[in-house]
Order: sequence, then structure tokens, then C-alpha cells
Amino acid sequence: MPLGPQPHGRRGTIEEPYSPLNLRLVLALFGMLVCAGLAVLLFRAGWTVPGWLLATWAVVAAIDAVVIQLRRRARARAEGGRKHSLFE
Repeated sequence: MPLGPQPHGRRGTIEEPYSPLNLRLVLALFGMLVCAGLAVLLFRAGWTVPGWLLATWAVVAAIDAVVIQLRRRARARAEGGRKHSLFE
């Protein structure tokens, strides 16, 4: 990985890097979907305790996604009112 300025067309600089909130949002949503899916499979297999643990992690991931989205909106307001879609 080269050290130096970011490639042309990318937002952010070395002094003020671009926020990784988009990646965090994708990872939170992926974790929520995987945990929820596995929880359903575990409940159907009769494993209730691991199912509840994964269901709890899915809820935590959903809360994390909401917090990340709120931070993205706050950042957009601080940068001059730019509108952000869910995955922009």
C-alpha cells in the first residue's frame, strides 16, 4: 500500500481522512443479517440459548446501524447540508 496522498477523485486528505462510517454501516448491516439468519436456523433446530444469543447480537448490530446513520447525518449537516443516501 503506497504512502502518500489519496488517489484523485477521493474525498479526504492525509491531515483530515475521510470518515469510515460507510464501511461501518455496511458491516453492521451484514452482521445483523447474518446473526438474525443464524438465530432463526438455531431456533428451528431446537437450540434456543445460542439462538437467543445471536438474536441479541442482531439487535445490537441494528442499534449500531442506527447510531452510525445518525452520525452520518450529523456529519452531512456539519459539512454544509449535503444530503446522504443510505449508502453514499
